Amino acid sequence: MNTSTKGFYIELPATDYQFFNTLAKKMGWSVKTKKSVLGDFIKSRPKDVPISDDEILNELYAVRYKR
Repeated sequence: MNTSTKGFYIELPATDYQFFNTLAKKMGWSVKTKKSVLGDFIKSRPKDVPISDDEILNELYAVRYKR
């Protein structure tokens, strides 16, 4: 079966989290917290970016102020 997935944000009481997590595992869904999503992003970021602070600021000014 070929199915697409759709991500969304749900907020629920802390007391229901364990129940929801168990249900999600039984359904084959993946559950991530905001903290785990941020952690995944931080782990995947490039460590050695070949760009200087001045180049970043120039790009920022060009986009923000249309220079």
